[in-house]
Amino acid sequence: MQRMGRVIKLKPEVIPEYKRIHADVWPEVLKSIRDSNIRNYTIFLKEPENILFAYWEYHGDNFALDMLKMAGVERMQEWWKITDPMQVPFETRKDGEWWADMENVFHTD
Repeated sequence: MQRMGRVIKLKPEVIPEYKRIHADVWPEVLKSIRDSNIRNYTIFLKEPENILFAYWEYHGDNFALDMLKMAGVERMQEWWKITDPMQVPFETRKDGEWWADMENVFHTD
């Protein structure tokens, strides 16, 4: 199992809508997340900076392949067409990233 975290900014004017849609995520989106070997997926919002922090535990063997599989799910693509315009990527993210990857520097149970 691999713990993973990513970060992105959220446009302030969409915060109520972002919270609303995440209170009732489409079942197909939740299934796609599970089918991609992601567990314990959580998104936190830090206001007033409007930073989203996503955390999950990856239980698969090939994260890149599982993400490609997820990206091929039509309902997931529809979800991202709604959520992506709400987000503002960090200027310092790596090439090819939307949400910026974070390094896991500490963990304890």
